[in-house]
Amino acid sequence: MDSAHPAPQVSASRTVDVAVVGAGPVGALAALVVADAGFSVALVAPARGHDPRTSALMMPSVALLDEHGVWEGVAAEAAPLNTIRMIDQTGYLPRAPEVAFDAHELGPDPFGYNITNDALNGALAARLAVRGIRRIDALADHIEGTGGAGATIHAGGEVVRAALVVAADGADSFVREAAGMSVRRWSYRQSAFVTTLAHERPHGDVSVEFHTPAGPFTLVPLKGERSSLVWVARPEEAERRAAMDPGPLAREIEKRCHAILGRMAIDGPRGVIAMEGHVAPTMGAGRVVLVGEAGHRFPPIGAQGLNLGFRDLATLQALLRQASADRDLAAVPERYNARRRGDVTLRTASVDLLNRSLLTGAFVPSTARAVTLSAARGIAPLRRAMMRFGLGTS
Repeated sequence: MDSAHPAPQVSASRTVDVAVVGAGPVGALAALVVADAGFSVALVAPARGHDPRTSALMMPSVALLDEHGVWEGVAAEAAPLNTIRMIDQTGYLPRAPEVAFDAHELGPDPFGYNITNDALNGALAARLAVRGIRRIDALADHIEGTGGAGATIHAGGEVVRAALVVAADGADSFVREAAGMSVRRWSYRQSAFVTTLAHERPHGDVSVEFHTPAGPFTLVPLKGERSSLVWVARPEEAERRAAMDPGPLAREIEKRCHAILGRMAIDGPRGVIAMEGHVAPTMGAGRVVLVGEAGHRFPPIGAQGLNLGFRDLATLQALLRQASADRDLAAVPERYNARRRGDVTLRTASVDLLNRSLLTGAFVPSTARAVTLSAARGIAPLRRAMMRFGLGTS
């Protein structure tokens, strides 16, 4: 299917093997993946402004960034995640025990690193410049031929013709819509309040997740004596906190986490993110593959969202390397779809199940969660298997 918008006037045109559409970290890294696989690439992506959010990158994501020369530009700004504590404060019976997952049970590396999105985007932009990857600083406004022999993308008066299009243009993907690829959507009566905190006690590279009846309250280490906060609650509560004065807000946060990091201060912008999700039944079709939030989106729980997008890129990279010998990209979308559906479906269902289990005090889900965490605490092989699953290595 082609875009319904009429084709705009053309001022310049070029032909490449792959066009990547999307301005976020997944789109930028996708362009590097394509170029480093030996294909010509154009990145259609308007310039990004300040992004106050943070991202917890698991080690497979760090390894992918390192492989493409990005990690060295951001490593100094990253805080390691060595331990993840889960504390049950739902009040449900039976109560789940506190569980600590220690990365050193698996090896010398941490689970991953937490960094600011500004630092990550800056390192990606620098690497794109070093690799000489051309960026068209405009939104895609017309697409045609996504199901044929090659696609044509119009953006800001320029035309890009490509044998393959990588849609990395977010939850409301224009490319996905133009290609006629649907998504299944759902939502929760929750929102995530996010901000950055400074605190008087060191975090010790420990992420702490309190499970409450409204959702998780999570503190994730940042460099220095700072942490990022993701506080899932009812939408009206998240909005109320976003509007509070900094002092009273910090005291409320201290109270919620029992002052485990001592005195706190708000140390960054605040935001409210609606808790909703979607998943594309088909991740690749015609001449288009969906990566990142173009193909899947779910609540910011368990650091799975961006890491799942980077695993999309790892799969795409493997397929591009296979296709490099004959330069034939026609089969990539179908093969990509076959490889990504299982992982995307499993991760989406896992996050959804965990979140919904916190929202109900019903006996069966609360007991299942308590039994699972009890077993994880007491059975080392199970605990390690759960850690590998969280990392995306199993």
